[in-house]
Amino acid sequence: MKGPSKPPSPAKVSRSLSDYVYDPKTRGLVLQALVALLLVWFVGSIIENTIRNLEAQGIASGFDFLDNTAGFDISQTLIAYTNTMTYARAFLVGLLNTLLVAVVGIFLATIVGFGIGIARLSGNWLVATLASVYIETLRNIPPLLMLFAVYFGVLKTLPSPRDSLELPLSSYLNTRGLYFPAPIWGDGTWLFLLGLVAGLGGVVLLYFRARRKFILTGQAPSVAVPAAGLIIGLPLVAFVAAGSPLAFEYPVAGRFNLKGGLVVQPEFIALLAGLTLYTAAFIAEIVRSGILAVHKGQREAAAALGLHQGQIMRLVVIPQALRVIIPPLTNQYLNLTKNSSLAVAIGYPDLVSVFAGTVLNQTNQAVEVILITMSVYLLLSLLTSLFMNWFNARVALVER
Repeated sequence: MKGPSKPPSPAKVSRSLSDYVYDPKTRGLVLQALVALLLVWFVGSIIENTIRNLEAQGIASGFDFLDNTAGFDISQTLIAYTNTMTYARAFLVGLLNTLLVAVVGIFLATIVGFGIGIARLSGNWLVATLASVYIETLRNIPPLLMLFAVYFGVLKTLPSPRDSLELPLSSYLNTRGLYFPAPIWGDGTWLFLLGLVAGLGGVVLLYFRARRKFILTGQAPSVAVPAAGLIIGLPLVAFVAAGSPLAFEYPVAGRFNLKGGLVVQPEFIALLAGLTLYTAAFIAEIVRSGILAVHKGQREAAAALGLHQGQIMRLVVIPQALRVIIPPLTNQYLNLTKNSSLAVAIGYPDLVSVFAGTVLNQTNQAVEVILITMSVYLLLSLLTSLFMNWFNARVALVER
């Protein structure tokens, strides 16, 4: 007997040119390829035209200028720098100054913003009103005007160095900045630093152990006293064992100025204070909206368990509000970092002032300098977003 016959293979369908023209997928690929080619041609034309204009003006393109001697001083540096060093070193100084303002500003703005945001929801009418006035006032002031208000309206009205304001801990404040004792570490500093690192590591291990116990048993062990012992006691013991390797150089009032100690320049204070107060107003409103996004039933349930208001806010409300707070909070961190470029208006030597200002004027390498500066801010923004996205994923609520 013959087996069942196989079904005939389908005939190959030949496609004409019109079939490809009217095919949405094919038409889309062709259009994308044309747009890509047009974009490449446009960018190439700009580059070619720029190179031609630079050659016509006798300006050499490239990044070799970074190895040339800078020849100018910088008022505030976190690393060693003299005017005999290269433009690359000047770029690094400006970058570190920008990072200093951004990191410290983000830290302070977060603390102030959270405090003001919680205060606006306070049951005390005076506290809530003052917080509202702060938010609505500072949010509607341009950030540059805020810097001018702090710099010219506050810091420039301070006494001269001869009549400096004397502050606690042998510190002084005048129009030239804040002077305070400078620490001088001795030979046994490494032992103190080792104790500090060990204490921080112990606190981290203690935190994860307490967190694991809370997840498994629902009991939250108290870690305040052990953490304080590790973070304070252990470094203190190491400090004493090393022979107290610490001395201070105190600022001394001279005839016309203060000598010795460390000085924080007024430009840095104005930039940090202005950006912190300005950004904190936006963060406060973000925190307020995040807290209100948590259903009131969560507070009622926590109160029924016997938690007081501080515990309810810290253990119940804030952890749930973070999922609403973090995305817009990331935008404020990015804004603060980019707004730090306003430092050029008050003379703080940040990246824009030093590199996109002085270096550009001296070398005329406008294309290279602006490209490097833009790339740095782009990289900082991407790194900030990457970290905040990771942190947002860690605190996100996970359904079981």
